[in-house]
Amino acid sequence: MKALITAGGKGTRLRPLTHTQNKHLLPIANKPILHYALEKMVDAGIKEVGIITNQEGDEVKEALGNGEQWGLSIAYIPQEAPLGLAHVVKISQDFIGDDSFIFYLGDNMVVGGLKKFIKAFEEQGSNCHLTLSKVKDPERFGVPELRDNRIISIEEKPSRPKSKFAVTGIYLYDSTIFEAVNNIQPSARGELEISDAHQYLLDHGYSISYSEITGWWKDTGKPEDVLEANRLILEHTAARQNGDIDDKSYVTGNVVVDDGAKIINSVIRGPVIIGKNTIIENSFIGPFTSIGDDCIVRNSEVEFSLVLNSVEILDVGVRIEGSLLGTSARIVSSSGRPQSNRFMVGDQSLIEIA
Repeated sequence: MKALITAGGKGTRLRPLTHTQNKHLLPIANKPILHYALEKMVDAGIKEVGIITNQEGDEVKEALGNGEQWGLSIAYIPQEAPLGLAHVVKISQDFIGDDSFIFYLGDNMVVGGLKKFIKAFEEQGSNCHLTLSKVKDPERFGVPELRDNRIISIEEKPSRPKSKFAVTGIYLYDSTIFEAVNNIQPSARGELEISDAHQYLLDHGYSISYSEITGWWKDTGKPEDVLEANRLILEHTAARQNGDIDDKSYVTGNVVVDDGAKIINSVIRGPVIIGKNTIIENSFIGPFTSIGDDCIVRNSEVEFSLVLNSVEILDVGVRIEGSLLGTSARIVSSSGRPQSNRFMVGDQSLIEIA
């Protein structure tokens, strides 16, 4: 079995962070989202992975290389434009050949491994195996209609969903999926929809089985989803303290302090991860916070936030909470008179003032 992982798209809902960085490389608990996907493939025993990238730029290829560090062989498949998930499958046909494969959306996070889904697919002998999850907003996803424990139809982003389930970003196929993606037509939004390919399989007598994800699953397409995924990963991260923590600091809970980091006269309440060479001084870092490498946090408080590399948070008088701070961002106290708030804000940013 091979794997196909998406790593393209524009990440519009995560701007301005994704103006300068591929959304699949954004760190969750200080590790790029795509790394989690590749680790899932290794755990499932998969050796050959195709990664779908944007036509322009080699950012993903430069970040992952040939896959050697995971014991994988990675092939890169550029997509000329974001023409839909069924188009992603279509352009991967030469790579997949006649093999069965798992199709994994690279910005998804799921607890547990993939072996149980692969086992169900193989044991049931279906042409397609989908993973479903109950969600609050099924209209954002492909939605299955279920009857007698069978999928009888699938609709993409319906205005009136026929169930509370979403088709998550983990799919398993045999080669019949290529018949489907080569015979459907673009939707009203100009894309080849994966839900239409699944409906084609149903209409032409092919079998679709499914598993329900009973643990947590996140599509990290929105800022609140990224923060929630960060929280869930940190909850399962073991404590590790390789940096320096002085006698005046209080560290409790699962806290990771990486090499070269310094905690000075501060309170760190886990789960928290502090990146390499980061300095935390006279500050409070609250639960579910990831702080990247080479950051400085001084005389400030941060909680339930994701802070990327080389960020400076200096002398900030209010607690920073529920925030995403991009690489090299600076939040500093105003020293001039009259006191005022001054911002340099990218497209689609959000700032809430207490």
